[in-house]
Amino acid sequence: MAYEFDWSSIPNALPFLGEGLLVSLEITLTALVVGMVWGTLLAMMRLSSSAPLRWFATGYVNLFRAVPLVMVLLWFFLVIPQLLSSLFSLQPGTDVRMVSALVGFALFESAYYAEIIRAGIQSVPKGQMAAASALGLTYGQTMRLVILPQALRNMVPLLLTQAIVLFQDTSLVYVSALADFFGAAYKVGDRDGRLVELLLFAGAVYFVLCFSLSRLVQRLQRKPARA
Repeated sequence: MAYEFDWSSIPNALPFLGEGLLVSLEITLTALVVGMVWGTLLAMMRLSSSAPLRWFATGYVNLFRAVPLVMVLLWFFLVIPQLLSSLFSLQPGTDVRMVSALVGFALFESAYYAEIIRAGIQSVPKGQMAAASALGLTYGQTMRLVILPQALRNMVPLLLTQAIVLFQDTSLVYVSALADFFGAAYKVGDRDGRLVELLLFAGAVYFVLCFSLSRLVQRLQRKPARA
């Protein structure tokens, strides 16, 4: 007998699904901001003349880029609760799954943003650095006022593309039983016996959001740079 679709569970589940979507967006935005800041520092360390800084940044980037994200999330899910409990004497019932997910995603994504930002910095003509030095700017001032603004402008499409991948990857927080958007859809579908419908709906939402952002990236790539 053919499967009969029943979408009646979705309207009543929208508030719960909305809460899950907010969790996914919170993880995405936090990992995006922290990842870009820490990734910028890592990129500058990789380009530094100091060998210890280069070794540290290279080891960090290679470690996180060589390990699956789901394994990183499991590491932090097992480590962060123990660490927070020992530092702040948390009660046994305290839910720190969100903190674990935020830390895991932020540190993982920073390795990828570091490589994007490093490539962006290297795309700026070297003459810019020499010109800034001739004007009496320090290395820090040159990076902050001259190099990074140009590099970030060149990197916007890549940064947005990585943000789309990051949003899609938030579904992996199911390993810690955190109710993100995908997890919320799965729970509702499992509860109501309509798993197929809820997962199809979740997939459609992911597609609409990610496709819209990808179109924005394409428009930015086609937009001619200002002189």
